Amino acid sequence: MFEDNQPLLKMSNIHKRFLGTVALKDVNIELNYNEILAIMGENGAGKSTLMKILSGFYPQSEYEGNIQISNIPCKIHSPHDSEKMGIAMIYQELNLELDLSIAENILLGSYPKTKLGFIDWKEVKSAANNLLKQLNIDIDVNLKVRSLNASMQQLVSIVRALRRNPKILILDEPTSALTECETERLLKLLINLKNEGISCIYISHKLDEVFQISDRMIILRDGEVVGEYKREGGFDSRKIIEDMIGRRLEVMYPKIEKTIGKELLRIENFKVPHAFAYGKNIIEDVSFTLNQGEILGIAGLVGSGRSELINSLFGLSKKTSGKVFLNQEEVKIKSPKDAIFHGMGLLSEDRKKNGYIRTMNVSDNMTLAILKSFKKWVFINRNEEKKIALEYFMKLKIKAPDLNTLITSLSGGNQQKVILSRWLMTSLKILLLDEPTRGIDVGTKAEIYKLILDLAKNGVSVVMISSELPELLAVCDRLVVLGKGIIQAEFNKADANEVKIIQAASCI
Repeated sequence: MFEDNQPLLKMSNIHKRFLGTVALKDVNIELNYNEILAIMGENGAGKSTLMKILSGFYPQSEYEGNIQISNIPCKIHSPHDSEKMGIAMIYQELNLELDLSIAENILLGSYPKTKLGFIDWKEVKSAANNLLKQLNIDIDVNLKVRSLNASMQQLVSIVRALRRNPKILILDEPTSALTECETERLLKLLINLKNEGISCIYISHKLDEVFQISDRMIILRDGEVVGEYKREGGFDSRKIIEDMIGRRLEVMYPKIEKTIGKELLRIENFKVPHAFAYGKNIIEDVSFTLNQGEILGIAGLVGSGRSELINSLFGLSKKTSGKVFLNQEEVKIKSPKDAIFHGMGLLSEDRKKNGYIRTMNVSDNMTLAILKSFKKWVFINRNEEKKIALEYFMKLKIKAPDLNTLITSLSGGNQQKVILSRWLMTSLKILLLDEPTRGIDVGTKAEIYKLILDLAKNGVSVVMISSELPELLAVCDRLVVLGKGIIQAEFNKADANEVKIIQAASCI
């Protein structure tokens, strides 16, 4: 069909290093015409680094190797060069302009002009509307992107990438913030794009998605290609997982015997204001209890107020009304400082925004919550701080060159471990987890599940939000389902299943 049966894209002998650490070692991949290629691997395996080379984020001077597109050698020095060659990448961390409208974001950098040279705003909005209709998205293009939830922001990024009419579309964890319905819509779109001649490189930790749409799969581990699978040969999930993590994965969800104690936490009549709709509450009236050593799951659709509820409980955001009781006594939590004082810790949904400080290294991010304990007069005992940090660095098996590594250079899974270790260093009684395994590979997921269960076994109570229902059903002792600002249903582990949860969340 194509001359000499050449692949559309060829990356040969790619090497990339970071301060002495080898991120990619002699990587060779090919992408064929009209193909969806999945690239799989643990966090830190080199997937995103490889794609950042292809997208021009890392210029040619910063890596070794060769790139060919349609059998023509390419020199990619910048994202602009990559775009000119027909490559569009949607990063895991979205790069939208939050204070511009949806229409302005979609056509950013290529606004149509009037005959007088001014921006034709009418045409901007019309073009944006037409592109959104192709994805069956019905939304006002005048809305500011800041007012959108994470899933809608992701869809806007995808529409903006398609505006460039790329030959190669790269997606890095594109469904991490999408609902099941939105995910299904995106996967159908990618198949349609493939049929229209757009090849796709798809990075995801969700095996069910990859199995559904990919024609071929390449496995990376520690910066090297360790396996390749084709659809016609069949996808063996266990073999793929073992290739990714370099060992046998005996069990995804560990089983731990534990005892659930008496009531530790009770919240009554919580009302939480909507972030963007003035005068409206996203949580209308929610009450629940949490027992010692219990893992309580909170399920619900995107926009049901799950994150807003636990953020207000932690004092990260304001509530309209509501009471908090610890060990039957009412306590006032007006700030995260109050919550930490009462033995609470929060792992937020948005690591980048609320989880860590970008300019700090691993050690400093780990010890933030207990920094006062190292204070002597006006100085910090850095030796003692490093000693504690190293203990948890080793205990949680954080993959980083050392404690002085900037946290931004770590993979998402290892960033999550750093944030978890921060709370493990405190006198932790209650751990609030908001999407704790989002964007994390299967091997690290299993480690985090084991950690959560061990904490509960040792008497720590856990509140866990997740959009992955199998995760909630496997890990949690009890579940509450939010919808329309209230608790629609509550289930014990033995009585819960996906159908019941979805029905309750949909308020059916």
